[in-house]
Amino acid sequence: MPMSTKNCKNIDKIFADGRLIDRAIRLAAREALLQHKRAGLPIVVYQNGKTVLVPARKIKVGRH
Repeated sequence: MPMSTKNCKNIDKIFADGRLIDRAIRLAAREALLQHKRAGLPIVVYQNGKTVLVPARKIKVGRH
């Protein structure tokens, strides 16, 4: 379905501002961490120049 000119202008504003995109990324990352923690699955992070496996019990999930 083609986008209307109005929708394109709204998207342009959202990208220019960036705050909504930043919030969406933070919420998606938080949800991914919660899913890993609930499922008992580790995550992989990069710390001090090394790839580290973080067990589910040690995953820290911040507030949104």
